[in-house]
Amino acid sequence: DAAMAHGHGHCCCCGETAAAIGGDRERGAAWGLYLRIDRQRLQCLNERREGSGALVFRAWEERGDRAQFVESDDDEELLFNIPFTGNVKLKGVIVMGEDDDTHPAEMRLFKNIPHMSFDDAAREPDQTFSLNRDPRGELEYPTKIARFSNVYHLSIHFPKNFGAETTKIFYIGLKGEWTEAHRHEVTICNYEASANPADHKLEQITPQTHFIS
Repeated sequence: DAAMAHGHGHCCCCGETAAAIGGDRERGAAWGLYLRIDRQRLQCLNERREGSGALVFRAWEERGDRAQFVESDDDEELLFNIPFTGNVKLKGVIVMGEDDDTHPAEMRLFKNIPHMSFDDAAREPDQTFSLNRDPRGELEYPTKIARFSNVYHLSIHFPKNFGAETTKIFYIGLKGEWTEAHRHEVTICNYEASANPADHKLEQITPQTHFIS
């Protein structure tokens, strides 16, 4: 009986492996947040070729397309400003680069700071990740979901790579849930209209103050 139970357990594992292989399409659907990006307002700072930063946000199944990539220009830093068409609960990120020193080595996430510049990136991020080289787009970096449960704008800063002069990224996958924004734009406009340098100082000390729903 014990042997049978053991055998049954073994089958479950096989089943899971088969499910994992068959679940490719399902997994692709989970990485569909690229469809919720406001592409007209998407920005990539320090991209060598204008507009190339937008190319890395695409279907999970197309992550292996090596013809589409972004490369940094003056140094190894890249900064993406990603506005969404609604509110997003961000659950995970994939970053796929070359299997060499141009692969980003660190990723810093900031939420709800539209039009971030490299100067703004000096502030404390909402979450930081040390990255491994991932030439096949297989590693998922899970976010602290409670911190990223109401995101209408995501900034991703790559401050450094593994030692090359420039950074190269083929694909960035964003996993999560999207909901339509309700009168949220009004709040943003009011906030931006009344923003002044003093607010921003305060924000740096207590980044959690604003946007608590």
